[in-house]
Amino acid sequence: MRAILIALLALPSIALGQRALKGIQEASIPLLTVQVGYAHQWPGGDLASRFMDNSNIGLGAWRKGEQQWLFGVEGSFIFGSKVIEPGILRNVVNSAGQVLDKDGLMADVFLYERGWTLFGVAGRLLPVVGPNDNSGLVVKIGGGYMRHKVRVQTQKNVVPQLEGEYLKGYDRLSAGPAALAYAGYQHFGKRRFINFHIGVELMAGFTEPLRAYNFDTEQYNTGGRLDLLTGIRAGLSLPIYRKPDDQFRY
Repeated sequence: MRAILIALLALPSIALGQRALKGIQEASIPLLTVQVGYAHQWPGGDLASRFMDNSNIGLGAWRKGEQQWLFGVEGSFIFGSKVIEPGILRNVVNSAGQVLDKDGLMADVFLYERGWTLFGVAGRLLPVVGPNDNSGLVVKIGGGYMRHKVRVQTQKNVVPQLEGEYLKGYDRLSAGPAALAYAGYQHFGKRRFINFHIGVELMAGFTEPLRAYNFDTEQYNTGGRLDLLTGIRAGLSLPIYRKPDDQFRY
């Protein structure tokens, strides 16, 4: 009788102990994930008249609960070298098509795409595929901020027309609220060594020009913009979660 009573009292603790022993490979568990990834993106909307395809490096973190809902924050750095804004330097080139520095020497001027985004995200993991219940299809949406510009770089030369406040007349700086949509696959390996994500995302920026006047077009900037970026993102994931207890507690 005494042995039966001890066994009955121990059952709840044994069940809890067995649940604690379940790691990422056996059950859906709460975890924090830090991610770093790269995306190749193609512009759309108003952004397509200013830039071609670009690169994007992202960093983010989100927390997933046992019910597979996730919440987090993600940021990214946009960069590229394909600027198609026509005639942006027309006011600083001479009759030979050259840009001269303060000493009258030919200057090397390069145009680049630069920008960044920041989003708060929410979504859900659907464990329809993968090695465990913490892997599967991830769907996320988010809201945040987008900012981009044309970087005018003069290398070692000093070109007075492209320095200080004058540079603001050429960089096309724009910013505003933005939205994010993502669908992809999240993989957490059973042995915790292979953890990655890959998917398709869409960024939409509802931006406004932050420069009142463009020197090259000699026009004021008015009206809103719809800046779209569609890309394929892939990267590494670092899961952080409580180590399962390896002892029964009564």
